[in-house]
Amino acid sequence: MGAGFSGLVNNNSVIEYPSKPGLGDLPESCIALVLSRLDPSEICKLACVNNTFREASLSDVVWESKLPENHHILVKKLFGVACLKALSKKEIFDRLSHPIRFAADTKEVWLDKSRGGVSVAISWKGLKITGIDDRRYWTHIYTHESRFQTIAYLQQIWWLEIEGKLEFEFPVGAYSVFFRLHLGRASKGLGGRRIICDAEKIHGWDIKPVKFQLESSNGHHAISQCFLDGQGKWLHHHVGDFVVDNSSIPTVLKFSMAQIDCTHTKGGLCLDSVFIFPSRQSRN
Repeated sequence: MGAGFSGLVNNNSVIEYPSKPGLGDLPESCIALVLSRLDPSEICKLACVNNTFREASLSDVVWESKLPENHHILVKKLFGVACLKALSKKEIFDRLSHPIRFAADTKEVWLDKSRGGVSVAISWKGLKITGIDDRRYWTHIYTHESRFQTIAYLQQIWWLEIEGKLEFEFPVGAYSVFFRLHLGRASKGLGGRRIICDAEKIHGWDIKPVKFQLESSNGHHAISQCFLDGQGKWLHHHVGDFVVDNSSIPTVLKFSMAQIDCTHTKGGLCLDSVFIFPSRQSRN
């Protein structure tokens, strides 16, 4: 028994008790497994605990679950094959979390952490629009109110058709498509106060409804109609929903909005972009 305690006595006859296990004694693989079940913001906070937590927070095991199941396809498409081989899972997550432009800077994709999936924005420049290059009908305006820094303002037209097409490898899930529109020409007054110019030029949207259509390559169709209202604010007008069951192949989307009743003109409308967001159904 004496031999058992002899190791606890030093040269000054002071008893030293074994230290209790701490966080630093946990295996890095166990920490990584725990971190993989947390949100990215929580992972970054715990990475500051000590070096072991920091190293564990960089593990591919942690960030694999935060990435879309087809992230290797997205990385190849957006960054190239070389990046797929060179980047860690955390680096891929960081890059996808920031908006990435493609298609001659007319489209943008990002990992939408607030909605839990991949979102896409398509500038009006990436759409087919009736008379868009004719300044009698449309004006192109630079503004910070658009993520693309520019919007199209419809002054007046008889026949309006706006069509778009997107081919993209969406992760498995449900998605919703929206047109971002604004009745009235938006601008900024002195001191940054928001004002609405040319509101008196808003006309024609209360006579006949606007028709929205969506068609996907996997068989989803949607048609809806509505009168445009909500003067003086940006609104997301719902076009339709679609579901992706196979993320390894591109989903082809065709979407449109139209008001083609030529018995009256319509005008005073700002067009920003089309958004595709993960829908609430896919997160429930």
